[in-house]
Amino acid sequence: MSTGDNLHVLHLTTSKEIFFTQQIETLEEKDVNCTVLVVPGAEQIDGDLGRTRGIKEYLQFVPEVRRELRRGDYDLIHANYGLTAPYAITQFQLPVVLTLWGSDVIGFDGLVTKACAWRADAVTVRSEEMREMLGREDAHIIPSGIDLTRFYPADRTEARERVGWDIEGIHVLFPYSPDYERKNYPLAKRVVEQTESKLGDTITLHTISGVPHKEVVHYINAADAVLLTSDHEGSPNTVKEAMACNVPVISTDVGDVHERLKDITLSGVGTTEQDLVGHLHRVLESGSRSDAREIVREVSWDRIGDRLLEIYTEASQ
Repeated sequence: MSTGDNLHVLHLTTSKEIFFTQQIETLEEKDVNCTVLVVPGAEQIDGDLGRTRGIKEYLQFVPEVRRELRRGDYDLIHANYGLTAPYAITQFQLPVVLTLWGSDVIGFDGLVTKACAWRADAVTVRSEEMREMLGREDAHIIPSGIDLTRFYPADRTEARERVGWDIEGIHVLFPYSPDYERKNYPLAKRVVEQTESKLGDTITLHTISGVPHKEVVHYINAADAVLLTSDHEGSPNTVKEAMACNVPVISTDVGDVHERLKDITLSGVGTTEQDLVGHLHRVLESGSRSDAREIVREVSWDRIGDRLLEIYTEASQ
């Protein structure tokens, strides 16, 4: 297989989500020639990939992939998200790397993923939980990366002025739309209400939706804590983004969150509602920032890119 600037990879994806785009940018910086094909109708609603698509759009993707394979001189196919796996494994000339992002190991998507994953030459997942759900012991655990140049600690008062929050008071960020069902906003609301009673002070719970990714850093830095109450995740970048900003994170025990936060004093992972209340109360009572930035460096995009290159090489041997 070609290496360095001779490597040409065809990427299949359901959406050019920001984290996928960052992965491509990282690989191209490492001299990988990347071509990207997106399933038609890749409109995204609050992070929910492919919600507006049906069988018609996925069938339209078949000839598009076949035409590109005939036209291009590729060394490898990298299928991103489980629903792109069938298009990669039904050709038999090129090695296949399959990257799973989280929700593609559950429900109908999970059935498609598990039916195809055995044919991939290499599989990457976001967490040990995902590897167990997939049932492929040789899957590589590679979390999605964090851009440390985009997420960094900043003055809290200045951040609050920029995003339009009151400078005084206690602010907790739920970094999604309250309508995004899998993120479980009702649980976040209950946790904040119970923490208010325990703390004896008012807490303002903020949500964000439709905010450009480059602006998210200011919302995170404006918060006293970031609260994640998802039912299921792979490797949530929100957690790593908050870590890079030294902002405490309170989260349900999903994906790789426990692994990311295990050595961070001012953060917490809860398995029950009361656990979350206890962690949030402790963090807000301290009024301090975390020391997580140095720890999260291990999953910077630069290091993730190096690991992907190693997997490309192994998959083609």
